[in-house]
Amino acid sequence: MNSPVNNLNISRRTLLAQGTIGATALSALLNTSTSYSSEPANGPHSSELQSTELQSQGILANLPLPQRAKRVIWLTMAGGPSHLELFDYKPKLAEMHGQPMPESFTRGQQLAQLQGQELRCLGPLFGFKPYGSQGTQIGELLPHLGNQIDNLCLIRSMTTDAINHDPAHMFMNTGSQISGRPSMGAWIHYGLGSMAENLPGFVVLVSTGKGRSPQPIAARQWSSGFLPSRHQGVQLRSRGEPVLYLNNPPGIDREQQSDDIAAINAMNRQFAQNHYDPEIETRIAQYELAFEMQTSIPNLMDTSDETQETLNLYGCEPGDGTFASNCLLARRLAQRGVRFIQLYHRDWDHHSLLKEELPLRAKEVDQASAALLQDLQRLGMLEETLVVWTGEFGRTPMSQQNKGPIGRDHHNKSMSMWLAGGGIRRGTVYGATDELGYAAVENICTVHDLHATMLHQLGIDHNAFTYKFQGLDFKLTGVEGANVISDILA
Repeated sequence: MNSPVNNLNISRRTLLAQGTIGATALSALLNTSTSYSSEPANGPHSSELQSTELQSQGILANLPLPQRAKRVIWLTMAGGPSHLELFDYKPKLAEMHGQPMPESFTRGQQLAQLQGQELRCLGPLFGFKPYGSQGTQIGELLPHLGNQIDNLCLIRSMTTDAINHDPAHMFMNTGSQISGRPSMGAWIHYGLGSMAENLPGFVVLVSTGKGRSPQPIAARQWSSGFLPSRHQGVQLRSRGEPVLYLNNPPGIDREQQSDDIAAINAMNRQFAQNHYDPEIETRIAQYELAFEMQTSIPNLMDTSDETQETLNLYGCEPGDGTFASNCLLARRLAQRGVRFIQLYHRDWDHHSLLKEELPLRAKEVDQASAALLQDLQRLGMLEETLVVWTGEFGRTPMSQQNKGPIGRDHHNKSMSMWLAGGGIRRGTVYGATDELGYAAVENICTVHDLHATMLHQLGIDHNAFTYKFQGLDFKLTGVEGANVISDILA
């Protein structure tokens, strides 16, 4: 005779339905008061598995706020670009070049690499020029972005909690330095779904600066965390085969592949009727999406329909794997309905060789970043696309090395970034740092504030946008408190 323990292969629905306690618990679960946490009541608890179309819509059927942006393109300068050479003009720092850093700025402060060293001011290594209608000072290494300053909102008072690369990337992407939390792209895809019929709703592209061996970018940066895994980012390679193992093996045609997927998903649906598991839904959706991507991805990567004028605007050769090519692909992805597009450009970690390396990185991204804005505006897409340009932290106004090739250390008390489109006020310079660029002192912004503002422009109330996990209501903007940066909204 089989042991009762061996006969417990029953669904959660059946178990909860058998008995008053189970029915009461089920009722409590289905009548949660959280605004839009977890899954919709007619989703995982329904007897029918949701269709792929429903899954692509996200859980927020009715947005509580006006939606100014429909999608996000997030440009990540991985390594921490120096705001003191690019966006934050500090003549006092130039005046104090080589002098001891005033102890009043650094006493008791967390400095990643500079403990026990003699701290001396390092003035800007490159000049600044006035750009735009207000004569905003922008580093001479970024002439194309300088010419776009009247379309940008430049924030000079951003701060972060993390001071080392991986935790800082985690914090910027997930609102937490702890691994395992959902990335912002996954949160947005969970809430809003995708507008693309045959592409992932969250796509990642990575490029690398020439000349050095930069730190790696871990795939956990675009993870879905504790959200269902269908919301995680999909990395597309800009060189070679865009998605590994996407093509059919020799001898298998598209019709055979379609029959195989239909049979596999039929078994998955049958299993899902009795054993609710969101990963079964993911498996079904991803099989179907992968099948569609076999035709959509080659069309996406084929840029033969782009004019030479457009290619010259970005300064790219399609398929060369550069940041410029990825910016062009980002525009093509946006046109096809992808909700969240994240670009990483690596090799901004300049502890040394700042004077030699920074011009190279700036040149690799300057023209392409500006071209992306111009192209989106030309196509009438910029107002509904939120474009963000940022690193994971800033850089110190002190020299990293007193001898040899100089650089700047990691710094979390001040950094510069910009936003454009998506209902953001154009031609705005927001916030300020002290006279040496050490700390934000005016209109201080946090990463949580940035996330709250981003969600607000997408029509989402960040305080109510939660997901219940391990008994807690988690949200992208954390529990420390966040404020929408209302002064930068159009």
